[in-house]
Amino acid sequence: MSIYIVGDVQGCFTPLEQLLDKVNFNSRQDQLWFVGDLVNRGPQSLEVLRFIKNLGNAAVSILGNHDLHLLCVAEGYQKAHASDTFDGIFNTPDKDELLTWLRWRPMIYHDQGVTMVHAGILPQWSITEALSLGAEVETALRGEDYLEFLIHMYGNKPAKWSDELVGMERLRVITNAMTRLRLIDKEGKMDFSFKGKIQEKPKDLYAWYDFPNRKTKKDTIIFGHWSALGLHMESNILALDTGCLWGGCLTALRLEDRKLFQVSCREEASLKHFMK
Repeated sequence: MSIYIVGDVQGCFTPLEQLLDKVNFNSRQDQLWFVGDLVNRGPQSLEVLRFIKNLGNAAVSILGNHDLHLLCVAEGYQKAHASDTFDGIFNTPDKDELLTWLRWRPMIYHDQGVTMVHAGILPQWSITEALSLGAEVETALRGEDYLEFLIHMYGNKPAKWSDELVGMERLRVITNAMTRLRLIDKEGKMDFSFKGKIQEKPKDLYAWYDFPNRKTKKDTIIFGHWSALGLHMESNILALDTGCLWGGCLTALRLEDRKLFQVSCREEASLKHFMK
């Protein structure tokens, strides 16, 4: 059995199929882990969502910010952006089944000594703490009052974690850290304005994984979300969003030996431009 961890797909189904052919993926014996952002902006969000759902136990997918955006738009709590590609999902007979399945995906996942999160983990949290905090959001998303969570999910404040936070403010900080985080200041305050290359970041801000004395310094963490960062591999920090949506490539990492597999997404970028 092999585990392949796949970077942000974002509705790019054709490259995903090509990538799985390249690794000779066998759903009867292998497993796929997805770092979140299964959908949006790419041309085949419906096909991606349906395919991964139908893999059953052969796939693990965590929630990304675009996945949560889909849930909010579906319920009418956010307006669709011009670049959103949700129409196929909204117009399919199995819409409710697909959205319910998505809502039940985890925020963070830990197995095989590896932790997978879409964006990042705040420096104050250990892996055990992050898993527990992620479960708080999962409980809100899966409960009868999940609409209340979606109504109040958006917002940049509070931008800093405190153990004293309660209610929706607490859930919002957890959600923002795990699905939107890139940079953080010396006081531990999240910055959501910068989306560029790591070499261009403001000097007074840290990439979250470079923050001094973060509790997860010795833990292996795999994430996506930051396409401008691209493929970034340290001994225990592995970033896999290689910008398929933007004409880069779609990347899979085989966990057992850290071998990389990639396919080009140039055609996806051309199609995205055509659809505007």
